[in-house]
Amino acid sequence: MSYTAIEAMRQRNRERFGRDLGPMQPPFTQNEAHPNDLKSAALRFLRERCEQLRFDPVRTRAELEDHICLGTSLSARQIPYNMERDLDRVCLEKSLEAFIDSGTAEDAYNVYYCYIEIFLSNYGAAKQMVELLSEFEQNGSSVLMKHRDHYSHSVYVFALGLAIYETNEAFRRSFRRFYALEERRDNEVANLFLRFWGLTALFHDIGYPFELPFEQVLSYFEVEDRERGKGSLFLAYRDVEVLTGLDEAARVHFRTLYGRDFETVTQLLAFDLTRKLGELYGFSEEYLLEVLDRKPTQPDTFGYYMDHAFFSAARLYRELTEDRCGVARLTRMHVDALSAILLHNSLFKFSICFYKSDSKRKAPMPMDLHPLAWLLMLCDELQCWDRTAYGRNSRTELHPMSADFDFSGGALSVKYFFDSQELDKILDYNQRRNAWEEGGRQGKAPKLKAYSSMAGDARGFTQDIEWIVDLSGCPLTVSSGLRPQDRRAKHTYLSDSSFLHLYDFAVTLHSRSAPSGTSTEEMEKKFCGQSLEYQLSGINRAKSFARYLNALGCFYTDRPVDFDMVLAFTPADLEVIAPMEHERWVREHQAMGWRFGSDYETLPLEYLETRGELREQLRLHKLAMDGDPTEEEIRAHYFALSERDQDKDWQPLNTMLENLKKYDGLRIYRL
Repeated sequence: MSYTAIEAMRQRNRERFGRDLGPMQPPFTQNEAHPNDLKSAALRFLRERCEQLRFDPVRTRAELEDHICLGTSLSARQIPYNMERDLDRVCLEKSLEAFIDSGTAEDAYNVYYCYIEIFLSNYGAAKQMVELLSEFEQNGSSVLMKHRDHYSHSVYVFALGLAIYETNEAFRRSFRRFYALEERRDNEVANLFLRFWGLTALFHDIGYPFELPFEQVLSYFEVEDRERGKGSLFLAYRDVEVLTGLDEAARVHFRTLYGRDFETVTQLLAFDLTRKLGELYGFSEEYLLEVLDRKPTQPDTFGYYMDHAFFSAARLYRELTEDRCGVARLTRMHVDALSAILLHNSLFKFSICFYKSDSKRKAPMPMDLHPLAWLLMLCDELQCWDRTAYGRNSRTELHPMSADFDFSGGALSVKYFFDSQELDKILDYNQRRNAWEEGGRQGKAPKLKAYSSMAGDARGFTQDIEWIVDLSGCPLTVSSGLRPQDRRAKHTYLSDSSFLHLYDFAVTLHSRSAPSGTSTEEMEKKFCGQSLEYQLSGINRAKSFARYLNALGCFYTDRPVDFDMVLAFTPADLEVIAPMEHERWVREHQAMGWRFGSDYETLPLEYLETRGELREQLRLHKLAMDGDPTEEEIRAHYFALSERDQDKDWQPLNTMLENLKKYDGLRIYRL
């Protein structure tokens, strides 16, 4: 029984009405032939291990005693509180499934949205922290020599970690022991892992906006084949304490947690990491603090590289304390997430274990020493496929386009695939590599790219990982192959905008029936008054507008373009959009477990006040469809609806165009 509160509601309805009306468990996607592939394992973790995520027994007792519901669906107090929590988890499961299928940044956005709403509260207040990374990468990375996506990459890393937890008993035991959770139930441990692994994986690269300007300056002066080093013009940061400083409340809190006084996050993390790693790797707290202090201020002492991980940890700390739960709610597990992020890029590799040095190399990190850091470094190395290349050189290099994973038996087998149209490039590399080896390995080894070399030989890729993390509890096998590239899952259209505007677009669409004078604050309050399921539906509708507008010969963008702006949709436009939106709505409701039915219109309400409450508790809808309808069948279903049902959602679209002007930039144009 995966979603226990949904099942409890079903049983309650069976007792009330004498028959099985629902709600039913949402459909589950698993590859029956390969149940331990990436998607099946990650989704199975969310569905089967994370039961009772964020359940509240106090609210449950109050609901039973007072015959009320405290959960939100389309509006407040429509469903039991724990049922809403179950539906939030369904949203995360379905969002991750859609992302793994497509790999697009737009679908990665939904995963971020779900995690923030579930674990960090309101997305609207946090959107700039997450979306700034995507903004910088899309708009600033094209001038760099080497740079690839880190936004979708982080969601892939998140999925990999869930799959490893699901399939690897050694890691589950390690996580339990490290946090002294031996007496806790399996679902409670899994829920804790989901919360803090999500914090670690999804935000481990949010400091890239601090690294990109540094790289831009170097790229401006860089010439082909020139090594960066002395004589390079570079940026360094000053007044870093603005980001890392602890206020008095934080100092008191961490003194209580650790028995030490800290003035900065840097000092806190240096202390914490020394306790975890110092004895095995032979370093002192003073050494580590000195290294960390130089990270932002003296990048020339690190080979002229800026470490985004330093800024990711500091930026996430600021977000957690200033805008989220407040410093008083931070636990040692929060600090562990921050220290794992701090370690993952270069700190552990080059300043602790020296994995590239034959003379100084130390042991790879054991799983038991810092489970979150171990997992992040492993998954960060493995996630090298399907990453958009932004840099000038990166766009011309060979990258793995996809990967097949098998997590069976606590081991990890991965095969990376390269575009078969790049065969000539691979053969040329192999020829140069063979000539280099036959010539006594003189000079530098030929390279395609750090990851692309496995198109010819995966041994170097695997060796690097084995030098970074101890794989004795998770044996790794890597291979490579060729296959044709398929871009159909990306669904790319002319419409383009920043993710900042996507949220605004969803809010505006939701308020399309509101008067044109409605403020943005009022529109957002109305949007956030719905459950995560309905908010996500609004975001999916906003994302689908790219496809709808493409069918009209239109597009949206936040850039100034020389096309006619759409000031109003015509009836003919709406006739195109409405059936397409109905198909999206039908398939979305099927995925979320809704079924066709109108019993909520006739059954006795008992203590309920509205038919809407009963509909949400049964999860039946008279406009839904059962089975697996084709596009043609859904289209026929739409045209069989009453005119009122056809028009109610789309007649106010022109009001939406007026409201959209209140947000800076996003407009719709006709080709």
